[in-house]
Amino acid sequence: MEKGARAYAEVLRLTRLLPKESRGYYAKYARENFVNYRDADPSDFAHLFQRTYTHSVWLLQKYSIDKSAADKLKQICSA
Repeated sequence: MEKGARAYAEVLRLTRLLPKESRGYYAKYARENFVNYRDADPSDFAHLFQRTYTHSVWLLQKYSIDKSAADKLKQICSA
């Protein structure tokens, strides 16, 4: 589950790019999602990592942040 921890850390790093008033909400949201899926079936991991990346890019674009900020997350999630 090292990959999951790396993805979570990267998502938290990305939340620091958001406006200050939104960071806490999205950091908590990310934590809740990672906790909820920690016991997921390993066959679902590829889909969950893809969702992690897709949702992160959507959020960055919502706040007009270049999606290239998520390049490291893309590498983690597609490895």
